[in-house]
Amino acid sequence: MLRRLLRSAGEPKSVTDTADRSLPRRRTAAQGGAPAAESVQTATFAADADSPTWTPPSWEEIVSTHSGRVYRLAYRLTGNQHDAEDLTQEVFVRVFRSLSTYTPGTFEGWLHRITTNLFLDMVRRKQRIRFDALAEDAAERLPSREPSPQQVFQDTHFDADVQQALDTLAPEFRAAVVLCDIEGLSYEEIAATLGVKLGTVRSRIHRGRSQLRKALKHRSPEARAEQRSLADAVLAGEGGTA
Repeated sequence: MLRRLLRSAGEPKSVTDTADRSLPRRRTAAQGGAPAAESVQTATFAADADSPTWTPPSWEEIVSTHSGRVYRLAYRLTGNQHDAEDLTQEVFVRVFRSLSTYTPGTFEGWLHRITTNLFLDMVRRKQRIRFDALAEDAAERLPSREPSPQQVFQDTHFDADVQQALDTLAPEFRAAVVLCDIEGLSYEEIAATLGVKLGTVRSRIHRGRSQLRKALKHRSPEARAEQRSLADAVLAGEGGTA
């Protein structure tokens, strides 16, 4: 998953080593298994940062602990594997360069803020992000005997209809909805992550949810019943003209 991120000639001893060095190499999910479990207690990392004997975690620990979480958030925001991988790479480059200035707190919140802000920067650069499902030759572009990151994602997360509906939202609405309804952040945490007022967060989530309901209206029981009725009527009409 992080093949480009983790391709390097050398490995720094910790993430606070000079940022000018190449990023380290490690065994990735695509090379030999699913992303590392996210059960590591990162709250301990935040608390220990105040201790005079605290030692920064190694780069490998940072990536192995958080790469899965960051990639999934990146995929939800961008809607396609290519941009999600690029965004994940940018996030860990930023973490690598910024950890020495990290203020002890919720590490996941810090990652949310970096990932979301880099996503919005990406949107501003590209002007728009469109849904781009994996092409049929994805396995050739990312050769591996293990399931691709998108396959792992789809096995445990929502289907293409929902992702496609998310992609119809304006980036600011999408970020707010994803952080609230998928990542489980509070309105206050989202406001801090996005750097906007609480009222702005509420407005974006309300409007984003409203647009999602419209985009997914065809999946409602009423809509499916209406579609079946229409199909039955068409078939009945064909039978009557025979």
